Amino acid sequence: MPMNDDVPPGHDSLDDDKWNVVLNHDFVRGATVKEAPAPARKRVWPWVAAPAVLAAAAAAFLLLRPTSSSSDEAAAPVSTASAPAPRVSPMSTAAARPVIPPAEAFPAHVVGGTGAFTKLGAAMLKSCTEPDSVGPTLAAMIAGSKGCVGEEIALYKDARNNQFNLAVFTMKDPQDTVKLVTRLSMAFDDYQVAAQAPPPGSGLRTLPADSGMVQSFTGQGRAMVVGLAQWSDGRARDYQRLADRLEPLLTKVSKNVARYESEH
Repeated sequence: MPMNDDVPPGHDSLDDDKWNVVLNHDFVRGATVKEAPAPARKRVWPWVAAPAVLAAAAAAFLLLRPTSSSSDEAAAPVSTASAPAPRVSPMSTAAARPVIPPAEAFPAHVVGGTGAFTKLGAAMLKSCTEPDSVGPTLAAMIAGSKGCVGEEIALYKDARNNQFNLAVFTMKDPQDTVKLVTRLSMAFDDYQVAAQAPPPGSGLRTLPADSGMVQSFTGQGRAMVVGLAQWSDGRARDYQRLADRLEPLLTKVSKNVARYESEH
């Protein structure tokens, strides 16, 4: 695979849709969702990104995926009536737990890597499959799963006004999270999660739909954490550097989600 960061000819001809939705009057979302182009027209991504993302996701699943045990089932309470109380499956218990509160998932400030990140806004969405928050492929995957408990999103900037988006999808069944992370991690040029446009007064540009962007995914128990990053000027190059800038923020949010999932 070519080792370069430039977008090959033909990228500008792709059809893009831009979404803008006002959340709480000061948090505006814009997004680009691209259907996967023909192989010859795919953007060239640094090859080192794919193994890193998949290795991180696999490690998270091995550590955090809930499992059932015979001792847990044996300890299930039984009522004093003639009929025993129904057993609660691990998936039912997981589905009943609330999602991590946005304030716990998304810190106001994060320091790490190349600098500091400041949160500009966060929101809990009404559903995991709103047309303005996910693309058609991800929406279909969620619809075909055992269910999604909720989606929450946040927008950050760094000292150079680069823009970073985080989204947390909490599924009812951790196995569905595995499937989502695996499928989406393999499609680096198919953006199925919405990017946020900056709120008024933030000093950031609302980037055009054809701006360059990188994405990365981790799995934390029931939750898929998605990170998106864009240069402040929207330039479509230097993708490995942009991915490196995203990493400490994605890592921090993923750790917050992992801690919550392990404690609740």
